Amino acid sequence: MLAQAATAGLRFTVRAARPYRPTAVRAMASAAPANSYTLLQYSYVPDILEKRGPYREQHLAGANKMAEQQKLVMAGALAEPVDGAVFIFRNVSKEDVEAFVAADPYKQNGLITSYSVRPYMVVAGDSS
Repeated sequence: MLAQAATAGLRFTVRAARPYRPTAVRAMASAAPANSYTLLQYSYVPDILEKRGPYREQHLAGANKMAEQQKLVMAGALAEPVDGAVFIFRNVSKEDVEAFVAADPYKQNGLITSYSVRPYMVVAGDSS
């Protein structure tokens, strides 16, 4: 029911109360979950540039396959000196990353001296 009144030259409208509908809660519940990221860091043998040749094509093919599946956001070697690499995965489990490492020809052929797998929290930049 609407009622209009004029008081001291001001007009306002009073509306009948509507039932409470928590639209914000409903919208949040249906929102897509946020992306999660995992960082994989490799440490390489000191002479990686000389030793990687026979395995590089397969190593890159594995990374590109994950990128095509939209599981790998980016990857690349650390430079000056080339002594490791970093991979950033999106929405994969730690077990998926461990399987990626196990299948990597660099790991299978002793070019990776150590690696770590850790959750990565994006606080700035594009996390879509």
